[in-house]
Amino acid sequence: MFRRKPLVGILLFGSLWGFSECIIGSYLEEIGLPSGSIMTGVFAISILLLSRLVYRQPGMQIGMSLTAGMLRLFNPFVGCHLCSAIAIMAEGLIFELLWNTFTMDEVYSYKLASRVSFGIISAYLLYTMGYIVTQVLTPIIATSSFSAMNLVATLPKILSQGLPVAFLGGLMTPISLWVAKPHRFTLPDKLYYPVTIGVTMFCWLTVILSWL
Repeated sequence: MFRRKPLVGILLFGSLWGFSECIIGSYLEEIGLPSGSIMTGVFAISILLLSRLVYRQPGMQIGMSLTAGMLRLFNPFVGCHLCSAIAIMAEGLIFELLWNTFTMDEVYSYKLASRVSFGIISAYLLYTMGYIVTQVLTPIIATSSFSAMNLVATLPKILSQGLPVAFLGGLMTPISLWVAKPHRFTLPDKLYYPVTIGVTMFCWLTVILSWL
């Protein structure tokens, strides 16, 4: 059962994730960089890891992905907002499955090579599986139709584009683990709620006002 702090943490980290997708991801796209790869390999994997290690609350990352996906839908004038929202929501579920499959709760005791390996595998699967889910669900939601042949034709592209994401994930995972150690990432209770609520409101207001 969720405690109050993790529930507020879902809003905080989910809003930060959605904010980064809408604002930073849009900027990367405007300057011609592969925003999808960078957002998953750097921002998504880091936010998912930090939240899991700080709160140690199973299921939290699914709630975060739903929050981030909803926020992405509030920024409809940049790219395919429906595709992005579906991919974000899928990534939260995929991360939960991976974390439980690899039993990563004792990740601090793992060697550097194991941490990097987890980052490589998780980032690659987050990107490729999230991409595949969007290819299936987006046409179903938008047009009530789906072509398996179109998905098969795009699979080589999806799988190859996941390789640089895997590299970024392998790099960011040890950094995220270092940042997430308890003595580096704590707030006293009297500051926790005002700070988290303030940051959450800033993220939502910034995204909404960015297209008004």
